[in-house]
Amino acid sequence: MRLFVFSLICFLAFCLGSCSVVEGIFKAGMVWGILLVVGFIALIIFIIAKVSGGRK
Repeated sequence: MRLFVFSLICFLAFCLGSCSVVEGIFKAGMVWGILLVVGFIALIIFIIAKVSGGRK
C-alpha cells in the first residue's frame, strides 16, 4: 500500500511539474507572437509612410 501511495505521489508531482513547464513555454510563445505581430504591423505602417511621401 505504501508503494502505491508513493508511486501515486511521484506520478502526480511529475505530471504537475510538466504542466507548469508547458504553461511557461506557451506563455513565452504567446508573448513572442504578440511582439512579432506588433513589430510586423509597425514595419508595414513605416514602409507605407515612406512610400507615400511621409510628412511634407
